[in-house]
Amino acid sequence: MSSQTVLVTGATSGIGAEVARQFVARGHRVYGTTRNPDTVQRPIPGVTYVRLDNADYDSATACADLAGPVDILVNNAGESQAGALEDTSMQAIEDLFRVNVFGPIALTKAVLPGMRERRRGTVVMVGSMLSSFPVAFRSNYAATKSALKAFALATRREVAPYGIRMISVEPGTIATGIGDRRSIHVGEKSPYRAEYETLAAATRRNEDAGISAEDMATQIVDAALAEHPKPFYARGNQAGVVFFLRRLAPRQLILDMTARKHGLPKVKI
Repeated sequence: MSSQTVLVTGATSGIGAEVARQFVARGHRVYGTTRNPDTVQRPIPGVTYVRLDNADYDSATACADLAGPVDILVNNAGESQAGALEDTSMQAIEDLFRVNVFGPIALTKAVLPGMRERRRGTVVMVGSMLSSFPVAFRSNYAATKSALKAFALATRREVAPYGIRMISVEPGTIATGIGDRRSIHVGEKSPYRAEYETLAAATRRNEDAGISAEDMATQIVDAALAEHPKPFYARGNQAGVVFFLRRLAPRQLILDMTARKHGLPKVKI
């Protein structure tokens, strides 16, 4: 396959850095985004860093202009959030949607005209398996990832006549240290505090034992470069098994199983 121009958001750490590294290793020209390109501590050889702030829609246009004609866009950058819905301000929820949903959509809109004119292109939305298997105290984050998946799956047919492929990818639990950067919204005296702490402890254990960023990046890069990519990919947390069960089992059973994996007992209502 000839060299393509790839734009990877959030390319300074975790999955984004590994995606950028693997695209370079496969001979592609890679742009990686960061809020401040001048302060990248461990730049990846072969990656050109450009500024992007998902919360600033104008920066999406500027980023696309700097990258030029983009063949593959990987919308990976985002923020993680946890806590009780009752304890989370509307401002915090709106800010999360701005960064995790509206920013990636703004960047996608910025590259689509060029892809349409050239009649080729691929857009990958990196979501989370919490979209398919939501759990208590992660409602806002799961909702943003569900929105990204819906955008990708609905727009897939819309842009297909112009040779553009839209792909949704859901990582399971990944050992990237994202838990250390997660914003937490739960009051010290909140009635939800005890159960949140139970979930948080289980989440830390699950993340420590999660699949590597390298493994997840391989899935994303393979999907983006596939001749005929599927609409949806998932990896981690025994994805093949749990998605099969999700198709067969009652919804409440799946919710109860997901809660149990995160340390929360079943509550019958």
